[in-house]
Amino acid sequence: MIAEENNGPSLLLIRGLPGSGKSTLARRLCQADEHFHIEADMFMTDAKGRYRFSAAKLGEVHARCEQETRQHLQAGHHVIVANTFSQIWEMQPYLDMAKTLGIPVQIIECQGQFKSIHDVPERSIRDMRNRWEKLPKP
Repeated sequence: MIAEENNGPSLLLIRGLPGSGKSTLARRLCQADEHFHIEADMFMTDAKGRYRFSAAKLGEVHARCEQETRQHLQAGHHVIVANTFSQIWEMQPYLDMAKTLGIPVQIIECQGQFKSIHDVPERSIRDMRNRWEKLPKP
């Protein structure tokens, strides 16, 4: 599904507000093709695998997403990263990584309005919506 004409690794960034369908889309794309799916929420679980958001861990969690993305891309795999990415600078490490590695990158923006699977408070979603940056025109 990603850069089919390219036999090498590729990177797909999926961005959107909580409840927009990012994780669902990423899972479906991974079922259709062999891609590695990475997102910050995967690293916000306790020892029993239950989701436990921690603002204090955000920096560490996003660094881990970037690290695992780089490892998979360098190993020649297709990678899908699904995070909120409400501002362009949040995607920049991935864009820089792809450029450095010579890997094609695509960005998909989810705009669905489903219930957040992690019960993100409406106020937090509103704050993200207010700071949302549109992608620059190519």
